[in-house]
Amino acid sequence: MPFSPFELDDRVAKPRRFRRIPVRTLLPNLITLLALCAGLTAIRLAIEEKLEWAVAAIVFAALLDGIDGRIARLLKGTSRFGAELDSLADFVNFGVAPALIVYLWGLHELKSAGWIAAMVFAICTGLRLARFNVMIDDPDKPAWAANFFAGIPAPAGAITVLLPIYTYFLGMPRFAFVAPVTLVYTLAIAFLMVSRLPVFSGKRVGKRIAPELVLPVFVAVVLFFALLVAYPWEVLTLGTLAYLGGLPFGWIVYREYQRRDAAVALQRSASGDHRATQGESPSLSPTHPEHPPSVDRPARLN
Repeated sequence: MPFSPFELDDRVAKPRRFRRIPVRTLLPNLITLLALCAGLTAIRLAIEEKLEWAVAAIVFAALLDGIDGRIARLLKGTSRFGAELDSLADFVNFGVAPALIVYLWGLHELKSAGWIAAMVFAICTGLRLARFNVMIDDPDKPAWAANFFAGIPAPAGAITVLLPIYTYFLGMPRFAFVAPVTLVYTLAIAFLMVSRLPVFSGKRVGKRIAPELVLPVFVAVVLFFALLVAYPWEVLTLGTLAYLGGLPFGWIVYREYQRRDAAVALQRSASGDHRATQGESPSLSPTHPEHPPSVDRPARLN
């Protein structure tokens, strides 16, 4: 036949099969979602004027945020999706929820000024998280820079900004100056979050533990949680004050690292110049065999 008949392709298109996702990559994301549920529940509890449970939900979300990344690295289940989900959850848990809790507790007495302070805190949390995502892949950072954050991290900012509420639960009366002081304090914590202040990260703590320290670590962790449950406001108040008091030490250690790097770079530069000078002097020597002194080109002494 001059023309072959039109025949349909007998190959049946197979449906696309996606690669199966390991369960180890789902567990860290589930923990992040659980922390997000705690943050959203904290907003509801604050609206219902159950501030004690609202603060407890924020603390619970902070504890979950501290373990989801470690579990992801331990199980080798890190992913780009998990990193983006973690940032979005942190903005809600440690930016929006604490700002609303502080506003509903005391900043609402200042009306628009109090609302502006709450908004500034939430916005600074988002800016701090965005900057962290950008700086995490900086190839020019020295190895020791991984021990420090630039500014207070979002979970620590959420815990510290609630300090006036801790003191209120401890029995401090609500004087007239409490609301203005809370406004200034909220703005100060927001500024520290977006500042360039070096802060100890603590991410490398706990990766390796000496065998003789295993039992003391178990006892310390159990004791901490027991005290947190039995005396929550005392532990949170003392912990917040200790954290704020230790911020200058992070800056001091960071500057010491910088001075060491500058000294090493200066030493390498000086040794390089010295080697260059030593390598150049033989060629400029009047008795060097390759460049003997002549009448046309007089020898140059160093």
